[in-house]
Amino acid sequence: MAVPSGAPLPGPSRRGIVRGGGALALAAAAGTAMTGCGAEKDDGADAGGRVTIELWHGQADTARAALRRLVDDFERSHPHIRVDMGGGVLADAMLQKVTAALASGAYPDIAYIFGSDLANVARSPQVVDLTDTVGSASTPWKNYWAPAREAVTLNGRVRAAPALVDALAVVCNKKLFARAGLDLPEAGWSWDDFVTVARKLTDKKGGRFGTGWPGTGDEDTVWRLWPMIWDLGGDIVGDDGRSIGFAKQGERALEVVEALARDKSVYIDPKPGGEQMYQVFMSGRMGMALTGPWQLPDIRQAKIDYHVVPLPSFSGRPVTISGPDTWTVFDNGSARVRAARTFVDWLARPAQDVRWDVEAGSLPLSRQAQALPLWQRKARDTTGLATFTKALESARVRPAHPAYPQVSQAVGQAIISVLLGRSSPRAALRSCADEANAALLIPR
Repeated sequence: MAVPSGAPLPGPSRRGIVRGGGALALAAAAGTAMTGCGAEKDDGADAGGRVTIELWHGQADTARAALRRLVDDFERSHPHIRVDMGGGVLADAMLQKVTAALASGAYPDIAYIFGSDLANVARSPQVVDLTDTVGSASTPWKNYWAPAREAVTLNGRVRAAPALVDALAVVCNKKLFARAGLDLPEAGWSWDDFVTVARKLTDKKGGRFGTGWPGTGDEDTVWRLWPMIWDLGGDIVGDDGRSIGFAKQGERALEVVEALARDKSVYIDPKPGGEQMYQVFMSGRMGMALTGPWQLPDIRQAKIDYHVVPLPSFSGRPVTISGPDTWTVFDNGSARVRAARTFVDWLARPAQDVRWDVEAGSLPLSRQAQALPLWQRKARDTTGLATFTKALESARVRPAHPAYPQVSQAVGQAIISVLLGRSSPRAALRSCADEANAALLIPR
């Protein structure tokens, strides 16, 4: 979230970015919206039996055009359902838009919700339970990648349909590696290797950086740290559910950030979405970017000769993070709910999913989609795409916890304080733990 539901494949974030305060606003909206107001609406069918559903898709440019083509095909094969793509906002602002819509009682039938926001959105009684839908869908539920399943499952119930999966890896500029006399990294490398390579790639006089890190403190800043913490045996929320699970591991992870900052080998991007960081990479002035498959089209267009390698680790075991996004369905009457279920089921089928993946720049939701010839050709023709797809086998997701946005905000501030040299890893983590633990203690 994308970045992260939440970025650029085209348009703002594919990485599931969580905006501060949105979760609290949504909780208030869920409390004021009238339970059962969806049942008061008409069933959405016109005199001829045709049902129109409203889709807030969150996409821009290339992804929006790809979705439009899929919608056109759906309407041709389902003449009694019309999909209105006219409303909504870009994905980064969707949480706020849906929050306001739920409070007013005028909400869409389907919205593109970042996986990290789903726990808060699903507190609304208007969110449709899709457990039966995915259980009877044409794609077997267990055929989906684990991150896609986990991102939409809350308390054992499926509260949304998977919309997109991605994964983090490291993209390397081969020309800069050669100029520095360095071998390209391979799977199994360590975070110490990463720090050393970043330092050797850095040329302060030449304006070149070893790597980059988003510096706004939002979810784009935070989610790069979680694979380190998981690899060290920590977790985001502790077993008791009332405190963080990375009190020790977080300090070690922040020491990597501190080393990059101390070496001045990291470009700190001051703007949301990492746009400047990626521009530095695509201009040939950054050796390594921790990023996802959404960035490959732009890197290819910039004619960067690149290499993709899995994330480093402390343990030697592969681990990464996936930021799945969702299609969340809302109750606007029985006919519209049936039509919305039909659409999200159709969209996730391998034949449609693979088109969305190839045209819009994401990874296959299921192993069935991955096996299709269209995806296999795309993977063969796109350097590094297979590395991102394989990374899904070891990918984890952020917890579907209502307090996650507050935990993320605290971690984001800790990362920034270390990146900017304002705090040591130990002090930054201590402050982060105080704030995050307080958020986890609040009844929800």
